[in-house]
Amino acid sequence: MTTTVTGLFDSYDTARRVVSDLEAAGIPDSDISIIASNVDVEDVQTTGTETGAAVGAVLGGGAGLLAGLGMLAIPGLGPVVAAGWLASTAVGAVAGGAAGGIVGSLTDAGVSEKTANVYAEGVRRGGTLLSARVDDNQAGIARSIIASNNPVDPEARDIAYRDTGWTRFDETAPPYNKTDTTRDRSLH
Repeated sequence: MTTTVTGLFDSYDTARRVVSDLEAAGIPDSDISIIASNVDVEDVQTTGTETGAAVGAVLGGGAGLLAGLGMLAIPGLGPVVAAGWLASTAVGAVAGGAAGGIVGSLTDAGVSEKTANVYAEGVRRGGTLLSARVDDNQAGIARSIIASNNPVDPEARDIAYRDTGWTRFDETAPPYNKTDTTRDRSLH
């Protein structure tokens, strides 16, 4: 059986380290996904078929999941830097007319709806979401790797968001820009 282990990080660099640690622990890059707001990487200018290779070379080096990063748009998140099964599922759901987008993809993977909304909102506000599908015997190590890198506490972040009037992820809300993200990060 497989388990999905997910974490949200305020820093792309931290999430990138976690991806490397997961790969080093033997988790195949095909089972790891990363979706990052382009706020931290908005100076990357790529187009067409060069997107994945160029973004991967700038951000991730030359191996594993990060080498396959590409720019794409997910409703409510805007342009993101992404790779892996979760991004494909979220974009595929939207392209195929299925409901759910990123929240639906996360809940289908076993994340609670409440936490999926927090994670999606976290990416909209400039964060990086990392998710790994692992065999049950690898779940402990994957959780340990994610936890040792100080992921966002979804319960605490839910409370902080709600204190500002937020109730759930809204795919029609505009993505945060660098100024919005900097202001939001100063609150957490």
